Amino acid sequence: MKLLITGVGSGLGKALALEGLRRGYEVYALSRHLPEELSGKVRFVRCDLSYLERVSTCLLKLIDGVSEIDLVILNAGILGKFGDMVEVPLKDFLKVMDVNVWSNKIILDTLLKEGIRLKQVVAISSGAAVNCNRGWNAYSISKASLNCLIKLYSREAESTHFTAVAPGLVFTPMLEEVMKQSEEKYPSVGRIKASPKRRPEEAARMIFDLLPRFLEFESGSFLDVRKL
Repeated sequence: MKLLITGVGSGLGKALALEGLRRGYEVYALSRHLPEELSGKVRFVRCDLSYLERVSTCLLKLIDGVSEIDLVILNAGILGKFGDMVEVPLKDFLKVMDVNVWSNKIILDTLLKEGIRLKQVVAISSGAAVNCNRGWNAYSISKASLNCLIKLYSREAESTHFTAVAPGLVFTPMLEEVMKQSEEKYPSVGRIKASPKRRPEEAARMIFDLLPRFLEFESGSFLDVRKL
């Protein structure tokens, strides 16, 4: 079994790659960094997904000789600047959109144009895609766009099952950054601090356990694991 995953440098991505290895997958990783725990255990190509012009070349190098991928996890993502809409310049929005949305379009386009058989694609989304809480600006917009992107591909690549998945609150460096923000100005921060959170390893196990369940839903669906 082959697993292609992006963004394995830390947090949920690293945990998903390790869990994939534990479950017998041959792991192909596209990321800015490769953690020591994964060194020598995965096929890896270094790639900063914000440089869109390089993404396809990096991916083709990574999957050279591969004709079928059982599972693609589009995990890589950035938070961007936390703050009110009027405080964040458009250039910051564009970078978040490049990493969280457009790099995934390039990855999927490359795989499909190369004729790689894809069985299941899971894009890591967020409840922020629908909650649109104050302060989340570019991140919320990017995840809502990602959900739409996944639905659109599901209409075209009908032999592949696509799902956008919100994994719930996972204690990652990204969430730690959110929890540093003002609770008074951004009410969602207080709610996050008070809510239960999963460790990345727990979230990774849960996502792999739920893979068969995702297939029960229409391809292109957005699923929040907290509601399954």
